Amino acid sequence: MHLKEPETIAQRRPAEPESEIAKPLAADQSVLLDSMALEAITFNLEASLRVYTDHHFFGWTQGLLQNLIRHEVLICTLRKGETELSEVESFSTSHAEPKLFSHLYRQDASLAGKLIKEWEEHHFQPVIHDAENEKAYADSVLTHELNRIGANKIIAHGTHDTSARMASFFVFACRTNDATARQAHLVEMLVPFLHAAWVRTKISLSVEIGESNTHSGSRDLLTVREQEVLKWVYLGKSNIEIGIILGISPLTVKNHVQEILRRLNVQNRTQAVGKAFNLHILSC
Repeated sequence: MHLKEPETIAQRRPAEPESEIAKPLAADQSVLLDSMALEAITFNLEASLRVYTDHHFFGWTQGLLQNLIRHEVLICTLRKGETELSEVESFSTSHAEPKLFSHLYRQDASLAGKLIKEWEEHHFQPVIHDAENEKAYADSVLTHELNRIGANKIIAHGTHDTSARMASFFVFACRTNDATARQAHLVEMLVPFLHAAWVRTKISLSVEIGESNTHSGSRDLLTVREQEVLKWVYLGKSNIEIGIILGISPLTVKNHVQEILRRLNVQNRTQAVGKAFNLHILSC
């Protein structure tokens, strides 16, 4: 049995004239994935199938998926039914406040509209933009905030229904070196699974709310000190830095972190932050 050699972007896509704003992938930026990349893709696809809650989604996108598609902020948009209204959420483990980007994305309707329009004009293929230097984006409040954290490139891609209407849309805000043709190719491959996983979290959350109002007592899971420690973990601080901020030893911080993991029944700090958001213990 002979395996078909992977196609490159240049082979799969017809050449198109470059528009004033959009930057389609150049024909010489061929993408061939090696065995390690294919293995990483397999791991990520399997992980996406195990996503059912917000903290699962956070743990996957800001953990394993980061090894494949590096990004500072992930902004997810989901169209609600037949209306033009959309639900927006952001995910990040950088020093950024994720909910701030959700808020700015909703406010900056012109930017969101441009990205979606260009994606549609490029036959629903990923688009890459320079959020720092392209005139059409440089004045955006959202891109100003992205540039502040070093995310000066955008890779945007989504899914659509049978009427060619956007169903979901995902914006990966990246550093310059991470926004490549290879990354765009990986985004194109992973977005359908990203969509399915995110939709499942919405279904699961609705079921949870219908069964019981568990969030009301969630804060009681952690002590006030543990909540303080977890807040600084979320903001990317090390045990030493947290110790200096709170006036306690790094060893005491480590013990608090271990207790937080035990109480939340998670394996690592990223999962702890994700579950804390899901349980409303943390908020932006």
